[in-house]
Amino acid sequence: MQGLQDHFLLAMPHLDDEQFAGTVSYLCDHDDKGTLGLIINQPLALTLKGLFDQLELGGEGSRHADLTVFYGGPVHKDRGFILHRGQAADWDSSLQVTPDIALTTSMDILHALAEDRGPDEVLVCLGCAGWESDQLAQELKDNTWLTVEATPDILFHTPPAERLELAARSLGVDLSLLSREAGHG
Repeated sequence: MQGLQDHFLLAMPHLDDEQFAGTVSYLCDHDDKGTLGLIINQPLALTLKGLFDQLELGGEGSRHADLTVFYGGPVHKDRGFILHRGQAADWDSSLQVTPDIALTTSMDILHALAEDRGPDEVLVCLGCAGWESDQLAQELKDNTWLTVEATPDILFHTPPAERLELAARSLGVDLSLLSREAGHG
């Protein structure tokens, strides 16, 4: 199953895995080797300024200082994953997800953000989510997730508590009305 990059992965209401229940993830990479995503609706009690302080980067004048940092998933919880508008080529370690959205994991982007440079639209996560090559396909068959094309507006401009519902609504779905049973045979 190809083509899920730049999609949202919505946890079905019956998903009771404490790490993914009630989540919406943004899929940054999806190929025959596996899938990489970021949970985008689980804010931490940490701002970007707090992260700058922990890393001794300064950041007092950064326009991004008050941005919330998110729990991106259970994998590499000690690493930062910065989803942003712009080009991957501008940073040391980046993946171009769409022509306008990149995922960066290198410190140069955090230095830039602390110095009030860098992209205007960013979403900073600690940790990521990953699925092995056929794992996500099986979970979709098991009716664990819904997928929908992602929108930058939900990623960068929608309050975190509204992201899951808004993404589901873009499919015409009310998650509270969905059942546990799959609709395929």
